[in-house]
Parts: sequence; structure tokens; C-alpha cells
Amino acid sequence: MSNGEKAESPNYSKADRKIRKLQRKLARQVKGSNRRNKTRIQIAKLHNQISDTRKAFLHKLSTSVVSENQAIVLEDLNVSGMVKNRKLARAISRQGWREFRSLCAAKSEKFGRQFKMISRWEPTRQICADCGFKWGKLALKVRSVTCVSCGTKHDRDENAAKNIEKVGIGPGHDSKWAGSDSKPTSVASCCEPSRITVASTRCVCQLELWFQRNPD
Repeated sequence: MSNGEKAESPNYSKADRKIRKLQRKLARQVKGSNRRNKTRIQIAKLHNQISDTRKAFLHKLSTSVVSENQAIVLEDLNVSGMVKNRKLARAISRQGWREFRSLCAAKSEKFGRQFKMISRWEPTRQICADCGFKWGKLALKVRSVTCVSCGTKHDRDENAAKNIEKVGIGPGHDSKWAGSDSKPTSVASCCEPSRITVASTRCVCQLELWFQRNPD
């Protein structure tokens, strides 16, 4: 959230492993047999357990968010594109982001709160929430980044949440001001190497590499 709070989702991995094990067992059993029917019921119960746990978590979280805030702003995510990542597809599918959005919208209307969705094309993860400098796309493994313009160190998700709040409640980002015209004072430093796309930053990185190869 934009105030720095983070909500930890329940861990569905244990039940998910059981489901996958039982599904492999189900595939080897004879169709129409009593043992196959028993395995099928076990799988259905585990699916219901995950669904009930997720619903309880989303209801508690959405109620807390709506009751404690006057305005709720969410970002429209390209979930269908995100689940194409085979390493994250199962984890993303288990979270129920669409259901959380629907719950927030319904409860906001019930309690008289302002609810808004911003476009998925807003560069909320590519812009410094403090000074507005645009550093470009970052690899998914980069979880924190230091702005090359103001020197502020940001957590990736907290910075995006602050930008979502600015776009949803205040004026949007000025892409012309937040582009390559900004004057960075130092090179960005991240906990992981990033793919910075801003032209001025790329020139600085190339100059540093040239000096390392040619110290004289």
C-alpha cells in the first residue's frame, strides 16, 4: 500500500502439492472404480479448502482497506499476460486478484468510499515517486532501486503504490518531464542489475564501462 503496509497472502503451497500428487494418482487409476472416485473427492475437498481460505483472506483485507481509507485506487493488471510465465502462473492464479477488486468496488459503494481503477499502461514501476524521474523498465528480480536523480532508495512495490495513489487521486505523471531531459547526479544502484532504458543513464553506464577498460 502507499503508506508502506504490506498484506501477506496465505500460503497455499502445501495444499497445492497435495492436489498435484493426488492428480497424478488419479491419472493412473481405472476409470469408474471406487478408488478413483475416492481420490476425486479428496481433490475436490482440497480445492474447496483453498477457495475458502482465499475468500476469508480477501474479505478481511478488503473490509480493512475500505473501512480505513476514504479513497481506494487499484491498478488494472494484465493477468492473462502474467500467467504466461510458467514459473509464476500457479501462484498468480491462486491469489484471486479479480475477486479482491470486485470486493473493494462493492464495499466502497456500500460505505460511500471513492473507488477508482487506473490504466495498466501507467508506468507506475518506472518512475520515482519522489522526484518523477523515469528510469525505465526493471527486471522482475530487481526488488529495490535507487533513483539516479534524487538518490532516494525505493522498494519496488512501495514505489509503485505511491505512484498509483498519485495517478488515481492527483494529476498523472508528465512523461515529457520524466524522460531523458532529467539530469541525473549519480548512477542508479540496485540490489540486482536492472535494465534501465533512459538514454542519459545508458550513456553514463557506457562511460563508466569505458573508463574501467581504459584506466589511462
